[in-house]
Amino acid sequence: MPEHAETEATHHTGVAEVWSKVAGIIATVVRWVGLVIAIILVLRVLLTVGGANPGNGITSFVNSWSDPLAWGFKDLFTPSDLKLRVLVNYGIAAIFWLIVSSVLARIFRRLG
Repeated sequence: MPEHAETEATHHTGVAEVWSKVAGIIATVVRWVGLVIAIILVLRVLLTVGGANPGNGITSFVNSWSDPLAWGFKDLFTPSDLKLRVLVNYGIAAIFWLIVSSVLARIFRRLG
C-alpha cells in the first residue's frame, strides 16, 4: 500500500472515531435536556396538584419555565378543574419530551 493511501486511511479512521465520540456526546446532551425539561414539567404538576402558593418564588420560577416548555400541550384539554388540567396537559408534555429526546438520542448514537 502506498504511503499516501495509508495516511488517507488513517485520517478517515480518525475522523470516524471523532464523529462517533461527538455523536455520543450530542446524544447524551439531548437525553439530559429532555430529562431536565420533563422534570420541570413534572414539578409544575406536583406544585399545582399539591396546592403550592402561586406567589412563592419557587412556584413562580417553575411556572415561568414550564409554560413555554409545555408548547401546545398546555391547553390541549380544558377540564374545568385546574389541577386536572395541569396534570393531564403538562404530564403529556413531559412524556412528549422524554420520547422525543430518547428518539433523537438514539438517532445520534446510530449515526455515530
